[in-house]
Amino acid sequence: MTDDSGISIIRLFDAPRDRVFRAWTTPEALAYWYGGELEVPVEGMAMDVRPGGAWHLVVRTQDGGELPFGGVYREIVPPERLVFTLKDASAPEDAEGELVTVALNGLGDKTEMDFQQTGGTLSAEQYAQAKAGWTGFFARLAEYVAH
Repeated sequence: MTDDSGISIIRLFDAPRDRVFRAWTTPEALAYWYGGELEVPVEGMAMDVRPGGAWHLVVRTQDGGELPFGGVYREIVPPERLVFTLKDASAPEDAEGELVTVALNGLGDKTEMDFQQTGGTLSAEQYAQAKAGWTGFFARLAEYVAH
């Protein structure tokens, strides 16, 4: 699904659920796959992985620019579920941003991830761009958790 209300992506990973969960909650892992081919410096990240804890990272663009992202963890259920807010620098200061839900279903040595991003704060075109971005990120995540 991609429309003017959100994104839905289901992806199967060739890795156990706990490894996929750790890739979402460990700075070095997240820095590797978030941003796709762009650099996410670990030293610029903050991840307080608990309900109410904040997270922040910066993606460095190829032209030297920086794209900050951040939010607050709402729900953490290891190794099955993460819920957090997500916003970038273009979001109003007082906005919570989008709500991201990551549900991980363990299938033995594989994991099915049900990813949802909702909130209605983006246009249909922006959601399409965000979905393309997440799809690329998840290709890197698949590579990371497979090794």
